[in-house]
Amino acid sequence: MELVVRKADLLRELQLFQGIVERKNTIPILANVLIDANGEEVKLLATDLEVGLRSRCPASVTKSGSLTLPAKKLYEIIKALPDTDIRIEENKNGVKVAADRFDSRMQTLPREDFPTLPEGTGEYTATLPRDVLKHMVAKTQFAITGEDTRYFLNGALFIQAADSMSLVATDGHRLALITVPREKAKGKGKGSEEERVILPRKTLLELSKLLSEGDGDIRYERGENHLFFDIAGRLLISRMIDGQFPAFERVIPKSNDKRIEFDRDRLTSAVKRVALLSNERSRAVKFQIDKGKVEIASSSPEFGEAKELIVVEYDGPPVTICFNAQYVLDFLSVVETDSVGLEFKDEMSQAVMKPVGAEGYDYTYVIMPMRV
Repeated sequence: MELVVRKADLLRELQLFQGIVERKNTIPILANVLIDANGEEVKLLATDLEVGLRSRCPASVTKSGSLTLPAKKLYEIIKALPDTDIRIEENKNGVKVAADRFDSRMQTLPREDFPTLPEGTGEYTATLPRDVLKHMVAKTQFAITGEDTRYFLNGALFIQAADSMSLVATDGHRLALITVPREKAKGKGKGSEEERVILPRKTLLELSKLLSEGDGDIRYERGENHLFFDIAGRLLISRMIDGQFPAFERVIPKSNDKRIEFDRDRLTSAVKRVALLSNERSRAVKFQIDKGKVEIASSSPEFGEAKELIVVEYDGPPVTICFNAQYVLDFLSVVETDSVGLEFKDEMSQAVMKPVGAEGYDYTYVIMPMRV
């Protein structure tokens, strides 16, 4: 193989592979990117067997061929080079990567060892608007658990109905659900049939990166065990999580009869400040709700205590609810509206937080109170 490629073109693609390849892997080839050069382009492929990405960039190919190189080390080298043409050439001593006066030899692993990834049929079942999907992922991915042994919680449930699309994630302590009307989403679903799939946490993470690049709608296909997202010519391939997602509808409380509206920025600042003296392990802050006011308070044996008063419109009975400050801040950081609503029943029942006046979507955040 022999080719010349612009640094900027190759670097942009290699950057997108960095989250997919695993440094510490029992299968060495999975740390490599497969490079396939032919005609006037280079095709790139990386996978961790759960998520894979196919990509391409323009190149001047003198000799066609394919080989594998360590994805992270290649990225670091290309990033460190000046903005110029880069030469990649395979010979009996390894793979030469050179530019300007820089010259290097990199070790390769046999191309035959690289796993074969499933191919999509090209029969895309839906067209998903980029901005809508990006918005949905941002508002839910933080609520996915990282280390739960219940593997079906290590992802988000993606629901496509005839008239709406929903994404829901939970870690057992909080739940984030966003629903967008299908007309708003302009998605082309398969008639009235509802489709439910669980997207792995890593898939959503990589999806959000790809959605930030370029423009145009996303073409989506569901295979037998894999999902395919065609994003401006880059193909994200994801294994589906096979499992039964919890019946999240039952978690959303229907009898929360008390409600308070907060200025989002005011609440965010107060929780951030008060949480500085909260217990580092529990991150607990108390919402001490009374007529016309909410006092947010924290205390810890090693640091001391803090409180801050927020004036609100409320004339119900006094209630004290304890929340994990980080869970509250996670929600507040992705909400765009000026005001947020807190709906609650008592000290022990799930509370609901919602943006006030959100247009074009419905967003519900269920948060379990803490027992301190």
